[in-house]
Amino acid sequence: MVEPPDNSIERLSKNLSLPTGEGIVVDIGTGDGLFVYQCARRNPKKFYIGIDANPRPLERISEKIHRKSARGGLPNVLFLQAAIEDLPAELNGVADEIHIHFPWGSLLRAVATGDEVALRNLRRLCVPGALLEIIVGLDAERDRAELERLQLSQFSVDRIDSVLIRGYCRAGFEITESGERLPADWPDLQTSWARRLQHSSNRSLIYFIARAVEFA
Repeated sequence: MVEPPDNSIERLSKNLSLPTGEGIVVDIGTGDGLFVYQCARRNPKKFYIGIDANPRPLERISEKIHRKSARGGLPNVLFLQAAIEDLPAELNGVADEIHIHFPWGSLLRAVATGDEVALRNLRRLCVPGALLEIIVGLDAERDRAELERLQLSQFSVDRIDSVLIRGYCRAGFEITESGERLPADWPDLQTSWARRLQHSSNRSLIYFIARAVEFA
């Protein structure tokens, strides 16, 4: 079987997850690290970096990756503690892919409002042409308190098209695709949050994909 070309976007609409190949993948807001761990097992030619401001959920899986391979260890995974506002300079220009799945708190506000400072922090991690995938899963009622705290209106595809395209462009990203899925249609995202939230009938899943370009 012929391996798909590195960072091909042909199947993004179906998978919401970039196909296998070589390169460095950064997962920001990685939570318990399950997405990084599962993807690293399936794609041994890629190197995965999971980043989260809160290291506690990562303690168990961080210990696991250093075991022998027969016991679940993985040599192509690294976990780091950092917030989107303070991403390590050592990662500048290394990322072929950046994933942000089910952001919350300041990370949600940054990507949902198109905060230029935060987005430029993401952009400096990217190689030219790198792909950025963002998946937001919100329930307008259950998440109302958090949305009000962050001063966010309900997130939608229309907001991406009418507001975020310009903001992301100023930060060096071209949004190339956006859409919405119902929980029943969610693909296997290999994240703990996806498994917990997919049975919420009122929760929408909005995704968009951008490519790193020259700054506007």
